Amino acid sequence: MNAYVVNDDLPNTCGDLRRQSFPPEVACASADGTLTSANAGWLEALFFASLVGSILLTSMVLALAAVRRK
Repeated sequence: MNAYVVNDDLPNTCGDLRRQSFPPEVACASADGTLTSANAGWLEALFFASLVGSILLTSMVLALAAVRRK
């Protein structure tokens, strides 16, 4: 999340600031070659929501299979 909130107006914060439209990402390349990047917050929230959804669906399918066996 650090690179996504980089202030573009401040000089010397990044040697090279790179923005991508898809996937939405901001990358900051420092003068020493260090690359820091992060995704947009909504993309991370979408990832975790899909993870929770898949866990819930898997547990419901396993519970339904257990009930049908009886």
